[in-house]
Amino acid sequence: MRYLEENAREFIADVASKDPVPGGGSVAALVGALGAALGNMVASLTVGKKTYAAVEEEMQEMIVEIRACQANLLELVEKDIEIFEPLSRLYRVHPKTKQEKRQHDVAMEKALYDACMVPMDIIRECGRAIELSRDFATKGNRIAVSDAASSAVLCKAAMQAASLNVYINTNMMKNKKVADRLNGRCASYIVYYSGLADGVFGYTANKLMNTVL
Repeated sequence: MRYLEENAREFIADVASKDPVPGGGSVAALVGALGAALGNMVASLTVGKKTYAAVEEEMQEMIVEIRACQANLLELVEKDIEIFEPLSRLYRVHPKTKQEKRQHDVAMEKALYDACMVPMDIIRECGRAIELSRDFATKGNRIAVSDAASSAVLCKAAMQAASLNVYINTNMMKNKKVADRLNGRCASYIVYYSGLADGVFGYTANKLMNTVL
């Protein structure tokens, strides 16, 4: 859990260095966790307020969910680094015999597939956070509505970044059936949840420009 124990400056310096980790997947997970945290803040500012008593129970339930998203995304910061290590080692191997090449190809396919799973998890967690941000924007404390929309926007960006980590790995797979299946699943998530995030942003921007909170 080394990277989660660093301060923000240290983490950013590590990302900026020539080392391959932490890379795009870890950064996407961290951005998603920050987005989820903003949603959590909106819900926390809503519960316990008489004005929002009608949604108190619902908000309490959503706090549990958004905190789970936040915690899972933080874990995925580290998991993306861990899952890259086997792949990184295989890149440095240069098989000589046919048997070594076959074994290397099998190991590479597995490592590439495994490397797709963490960004797919990031996408799913961010997607759920976006769904919750919609409720935070429409039902949560009005003074924090901009934070609810920011949650959606950040999670959308994190999803898009994570999807590129899927595509770069599927691009190198020799099993194109598996690659196409993963690409299709990833693309469907991105299209659906990006639309939701854009809706939250549009609703909130329009509300802020045309009403007094």
